[in-house]
Amino acid sequence: MSRGRPPVPALVLAAGGGRRLGGRPKALIRYRGRPLVEHAVAVVRAGGCPDVTVVLGAEGDRVRATAHLPGCRLAANPDWAGGMGSSLRAGLAALAPEASAVLVMLVDTPGVTPAAVARLLAAHRAGAELAAAAYDGRRGHPVLIGARHFAEAAAGADGDAGARALLAAHAGEVVLVECADVAVPDDLDTPADLARWSAG
Repeated sequence: MSRGRPPVPALVLAAGGGRRLGGRPKALIRYRGRPLVEHAVAVVRAGGCPDVTVVLGAEGDRVRATAHLPGCRLAANPDWAGGMGSSLRAGLAALAPEASAVLVMLVDTPGVTPAAVARLLAAHRAGAELAAAAYDGRRGHPVLIGARHFAEAAAGADGDAGARALLAAHAGEVVLVECADVAVPDDLDTPADLARWSAG
Protein backbone atom coordinates (compact mmCIF):
# COMPACT_ATOMS: atom_id res chain seq x y z
CA MET A 1 0.00 0.00 0.00
CA SER A 2 1.12 3.58 -0.46
CA ARG A 3 2.85 5.15 2.51
CA GLY A 4 0.33 6.83 4.80
CA ARG A 5 -2.68 5.51 2.90
CA PRO A 6 -5.01 3.19 4.83
CA PRO A 7 -5.71 -0.26 3.36
CA VAL A 8 -8.54 -0.50 0.86
CA PRO A 9 -11.69 -1.75 2.62
CA ALA A 10 -13.85 -4.55 1.25
CA LEU A 11 -17.59 -4.51 0.81
CA VAL A 12 -19.21 -7.96 0.90
CA LEU A 13 -22.71 -7.92 -0.59
CA ALA A 14 -24.55 -10.66 1.32
CA ALA A 15 -28.18 -9.55 1.43
CA GLY A 16 -29.72 -11.95 -1.10
CA GLY A 17 -32.59 -14.22 -0.21
CA GLY A 18 -31.53 -17.28 -2.21
CA ARG A 19 -34.99 -17.73 -3.72
CA ARG A 20 -33.76 -20.45 -6.10
CA LEU A 21 -31.96 -22.18 -3.23
CA GLY A 22 -35.08 -22.87 -1.26
CA GLY A 23 -35.39 -19.41 0.23
CA ARG A 24 -32.36 -19.72 2.47
CA PRO A 25 -30.40 -16.47 2.78
CA LYS A 26 -27.29 -16.80 0.63
CA ALA A 27 -25.11 -15.57 3.47
CA LEU A 28 -25.85 -18.77 5.43
CA ILE A 29 -25.49 -21.34 2.63
CA ARG A 30 -22.86 -23.80 3.85
CA TYR A 31 -19.63 -23.95 1.88
CA ARG A 32 -16.65 -25.98 3.04
CA GLY A 33 -18.12 -26.31 6.50
CA ARG A 34 -19.05 -22.70 7.15
CA PRO A 35 -21.51 -20.06 5.92
CA LEU A 36 -20.71 -18.42 2.59
CA VAL A 37 -20.50 -15.02 4.27
CA GLU A 38 -17.70 -16.22 6.55
CA HIS A 39 -15.86 -17.63 3.54
CA ALA A 40 -16.18 -14.35 1.61
CA VAL A 41 -14.91 -12.30 4.55
CA ALA A 42 -11.93 -14.64 4.98
CA VAL A 43 -11.06 -14.34 1.28
CA VAL A 44 -11.03 -10.53 1.17
CA ARG A 45 -9.06 -10.32 4.41
CA ALA A 46 -6.48 -12.83 3.17
CA GLY A 47 -6.25 -10.84 -0.06
CA GLY A 48 -5.35 -7.62 1.76
CA CYS A 49 -8.55 -5.94 2.99
CA PRO A 50 -8.55 -5.98 6.80
CA ASP A 51 -11.50 -3.56 7.03
CA VAL A 52 -14.67 -5.36 5.90
CA THR A 53 -18.24 -4.12 5.67
CA VAL A 54 -20.91 -6.79 5.16
CA VAL A 55 -24.31 -5.79 3.80
CA LEU A 56 -27.09 -7.96 5.21
CA GLY A 57 -30.71 -8.17 4.14
CA ALA A 58 -32.66 -11.43 3.99
CA GLU A 59 -33.06 -12.79 7.53
CA GLY A 60 -30.45 -10.29 8.67
CA ASP A 61 -31.02 -10.97 12.37
CA ARG A 62 -30.51 -14.69 11.82
CA VAL A 63 -27.32 -14.07 9.89
CA ARG A 64 -26.01 -11.80 12.65
CA ALA A 65 -26.81 -14.46 15.25
CA THR A 66 -25.44 -17.40 13.26
CA ALA A 67 -22.40 -16.23 11.30
CA HIS A 68 -19.09 -15.49 13.03
CA LEU A 69 -18.03 -12.10 11.68
CA PRO A 70 -15.67 -10.57 14.24
CA GLY A 71 -14.44 -7.09 13.42
CA CYS A 72 -16.80 -6.63 10.48
CA ARG A 73 -18.99 -3.58 10.08
CA LEU A 74 -22.53 -4.84 9.46
CA ALA A 75 -24.79 -2.68 7.32
CA ALA A 76 -28.51 -3.40 7.04
CA ASN A 77 -30.27 -3.17 3.69
CA PRO A 78 -34.02 -3.14 4.30
CA ASP A 79 -34.60 -2.91 0.54
CA TRP A 80 -32.59 -6.05 -0.28
CA ALA A 81 -35.47 -7.62 -2.23
CA GLY A 82 -35.11 -4.86 -4.82
CA GLY A 83 -31.78 -6.24 -5.98
CA MET A 84 -28.04 -5.87 -5.64
CA GLY A 85 -28.08 -2.16 -6.41
CA SER A 86 -29.67 -1.30 -3.08
CA SER A 87 -27.00 -3.34 -1.28
CA LEU A 88 -24.22 -1.49 -3.07
CA ARG A 89 -25.77 1.83 -2.06
CA ALA A 90 -26.11 0.71 1.57
CA GLY A 91 -22.54 -0.53 1.64
CA LEU A 92 -21.03 2.60 0.11
CA ALA A 93 -22.91 4.73 2.64
CA ALA A 94 -21.40 2.68 5.49
CA LEU A 95 -17.76 3.08 4.44
CA ALA A 96 -15.30 5.13 6.46
CA PRO A 97 -14.85 8.57 4.85
CA GLU A 98 -11.09 8.17 4.39
CA ALA A 99 -11.40 5.16 2.07
CA SER A 100 -9.45 5.70 -1.16
CA ALA A 101 -11.36 2.89 -2.88
CA VAL A 102 -13.46 -0.15 -2.10
CA LEU A 103 -13.18 -3.79 -3.19
CA VAL A 104 -16.69 -5.11 -3.88
CA MET A 105 -17.13 -8.85 -3.32
CA LEU A 106 -20.29 -10.89 -3.92
CA VAL A 107 -21.09 -13.46 -1.25
CA ASP A 108 -22.11 -16.07 -3.83
CA THR A 109 -18.81 -16.28 -5.75
CA PRO A 110 -16.92 -18.89 -3.71
CA GLY A 111 -14.36 -19.42 -6.48
CA VAL A 112 -12.90 -15.94 -6.00
CA THR A 113 -9.58 -16.27 -4.18
CA PRO A 114 -7.31 -14.06 -2.09
CA ALA A 115 -4.94 -13.95 -5.07
CA ALA A 116 -7.63 -12.31 -7.23
CA VAL A 117 -8.33 -9.75 -4.49
CA ALA A 118 -4.63 -9.02 -4.15
CA ARG A 119 -4.29 -8.41 -7.90
CA LEU A 120 -7.07 -5.81 -7.85
CA LEU A 121 -5.48 -4.05 -4.89
CA ALA A 122 -2.16 -4.01 -6.73
CA ALA A 123 -3.88 -2.40 -9.73
CA HIS A 124 -5.22 0.33 -7.44
CA ARG A 125 -1.78 0.93 -5.95
CA ALA A 126 -0.53 1.32 -9.52
CA GLY A 127 -3.10 4.04 -10.16
CA ALA A 128 -6.34 2.33 -11.22
CA GLU A 129 -9.51 4.05 -10.01
CA LEU A 130 -11.75 1.42 -11.57
CA ALA A 131 -10.68 -2.21 -11.90
CA ALA A 132 -12.38 -5.55 -12.36
CA ALA A 133 -11.27 -9.13 -12.28
CA ALA A 134 -11.31 -10.62 -15.77
CA TYR A 135 -11.60 -14.23 -16.80
CA ASP A 136 -10.13 -14.94 -20.23
CA GLY A 137 -10.67 -11.26 -21.01
CA ARG A 138 -14.28 -11.12 -19.85
CA ARG A 139 -15.10 -8.75 -16.98
CA GLY A 140 -16.30 -10.37 -13.78
CA HIS A 141 -16.04 -10.06 -10.01
CA PRO A 142 -14.75 -8.73 -7.74
CA VAL A 143 -14.51 -5.09 -8.76
CA LEU A 144 -12.64 -2.13 -7.29
CA ILE A 145 -14.13 1.36 -7.24
CA GLY A 146 -12.09 4.45 -6.46
CA ALA A 147 -13.51 6.99 -4.00
CA ARG A 148 -14.11 9.65 -6.64
CA HIS A 149 -16.62 7.28 -8.25
CA PHE A 150 -18.58 6.41 -5.09
CA ALA A 151 -21.38 8.95 -5.63
CA GLU A 152 -21.83 7.96 -9.28
CA ALA A 153 -21.77 4.27 -8.36
CA ALA A 154 -24.50 4.79 -5.77
CA ALA A 155 -26.61 6.88 -8.13
CA GLY A 156 -26.44 4.25 -10.87
CA ALA A 157 -26.99 1.22 -8.65
CA ASP A 158 -30.47 0.06 -9.60
CA GLY A 159 -32.14 -3.33 -9.43
CA ASP A 160 -29.63 -6.13 -9.88
CA ALA A 161 -27.21 -4.00 -11.90
CA GLY A 162 -24.89 -3.12 -9.02
CA ALA A 163 -21.92 -1.21 -10.43
CA ARG A 164 -22.68 -2.15 -14.03
CA ALA A 165 -23.84 1.34 -15.04
CA LEU A 166 -20.71 2.93 -13.60
CA LEU A 167 -18.39 0.47 -15.31
CA ALA A 168 -20.20 0.89 -18.62
CA ALA A 169 -20.05 4.68 -18.42
CA HIS A 170 -16.30 4.55 -17.81
CA ALA A 171 -15.46 1.50 -19.89
CA GLY A 172 -12.29 3.08 -21.23
CA GLU A 173 -10.97 3.64 -17.70
CA VAL A 174 -11.68 0.18 -16.29
CA VAL A 175 -8.50 -1.82 -15.78
CA LEU A 176 -9.22 -5.49 -16.44
CA VAL A 177 -7.08 -7.67 -14.17
CA GLU A 178 -6.77 -11.18 -15.53
CA CYS A 179 -7.56 -13.73 -12.81
CA ALA A 180 -8.54 -16.89 -14.70
CA ASP A 181 -5.37 -18.61 -13.53
CA VAL A 182 -6.13 -18.05 -9.84
CA ALA A 183 -9.93 -17.85 -9.50
CA VAL A 184 -13.28 -19.00 -10.87
CA PRO A 185 -16.00 -16.40 -11.47
CA ASP A 186 -19.12 -18.60 -11.34
CA ASP A 187 -21.80 -17.62 -8.88
CA LEU A 188 -23.96 -19.89 -6.78
CA ASP A 189 -27.64 -19.47 -7.63
CA THR A 190 -29.29 -22.90 -7.89
CA PRO A 191 -29.26 -26.27 -6.12
CA ALA A 192 -27.20 -27.62 -9.02
CA ASP A 193 -24.62 -24.85 -8.48
CA LEU A 194 -24.49 -25.70 -4.78
CA ALA A 195 -24.01 -29.40 -5.48
CA ARG A 196 -21.22 -28.65 -7.93
CA TRP A 197 -19.41 -26.30 -5.58
CA SER A 198 -19.86 -28.67 -2.64
CA ALA A 199 -18.44 -31.53 -4.68
CA GLY A 200 -15.46 -29.40 -5.65
